[in-house]
Amino acid sequence: MTEGIWAALYILLLAAFTGYEVICRVPVILHTPLMSGSNFIHGVVLVGAMVALGKADTPTETVIGFIGVLLGAMNAAGGYAVTERMLKMFEKKKAP
Repeated sequence: MTEGIWAALYILLLAAFTGYEVICRVPVILHTPLMSGSNFIHGVVLVGAMVALGKADTPTETVIGFIGVLLGAMNAAGGYAVTERMLKMFEKKKAP
């Protein structure tokens, strides 16, 4: 049991470090396409959370599934809002 916790903690720290290093090395021009790609991943996570919620048997599983769906939906919607705002920054301004 203790080995599983240490392995999970090791994987979490390794993923956090790798994610930080990858994001820090991304040029500014690529942030918008990467944000769009991550929105797609959030959509897949949301679908997975809905499937897990649909298969919930106990009240605890239902609550955890509902929280997962709620947070996934908020994350996906927020990502799309940020992407749209970033894309508006690149639009040409109309001449007066």
